[in-house]
Formats: sequence, C-alpha cells, structure tokens
Amino acid sequence: MSNEQQAAKEKDFTRNWVNSSRFLFYLQVFCILAFVLGGCYRLYNQRYKGKPDVEVQGSSKYTPEYK
Repeated sequence: MSNEQQAAKEKDFTRNWVNSSRFLFYLQVFCILAFVLGGCYRLYNQRYKGKPDVEVQGSSKYTPEYK
C-alpha cells in the first residue's frame, strides 16, 4: 500500500475511530448546548410578565357587591 493510500485511509471518517469519536462527541456537546440555550431563550420570551389588570365582576368577589 502506498503512502498516499495510507494517508487517505487515516483521514477517512469511517476508518479512523479516534477522529470519528472525537467529532461525534463534539457534535453531541454542540447539539445539547444548542438545545439547552434554545430552551432558556424560549422560557425567557414566554416568562410571566406580572399581575394582569383584570376587572372582576362585583357579585363574584369574596364579599359580593349587589345592586
């Protein structure tokens, strides 16, 4: 086998398990990080924005007000 074929074989993703496992590990870390950051961003945008000003009917209060 020539040196060119050996070099091509070492660079091949399917044959070199060290490079492929390193690539898959970093890909997995990137995907998990993107998922977590995306979830945090979504939670930040959908956050509770405070007590809404709701008009409550007088007859349904704790001490009802009738006309």
